[in-house]
Amino acid sequence: MFGQKQRRHSVVDTLVGSNSLVNGDLTFSGGCHIDGTVKGNVSADSDSNSALSISEDGTVEGGVTVPYVILNGIVRGDLVAAQRVELGPTARVIGNVYYNLIEMAIGAEINGKLVHQPEGRVPLLEQADINAETPPNVAAAT
Repeated sequence: MFGQKQRRHSVVDTLVGSNSLVNGDLTFSGGCHIDGTVKGNVSADSDSNSALSISEDGTVEGGVTVPYVILNGIVRGDLVAAQRVELGPTARVIGNVYYNLIEMAIGAEINGKLVHQPEGRVPLLEQADINAETPPNVAAAT
């Protein structure tokens, strides 16, 4: 009911420790927790209940595409959460956030756009960028 939070996946199957640096993309299923740095994209199957948590010391330098995201660290890239994203008080996103449901604490910072994506829709990132650059009533010059 009200005030109760549902946790989708509380088991950590994949861990990037605080002294770890991953160069390259990280794909996982289940639960993933990042205390270190990932220089690459982080993703999980959008049809799963996979969850990603990034601690205050965690950083992702790339895009994140995971159904459930709990962010307290930094993401330098677009964040796509097909189900839910929780931004803690120390969360920073330098990029756009595509979400179905979002929760933001006081102090969370987003340097980009917030784009609502109803459940089941995959964001068309390229089309969204094209539409943002071209006003709807402007004809292309020939």
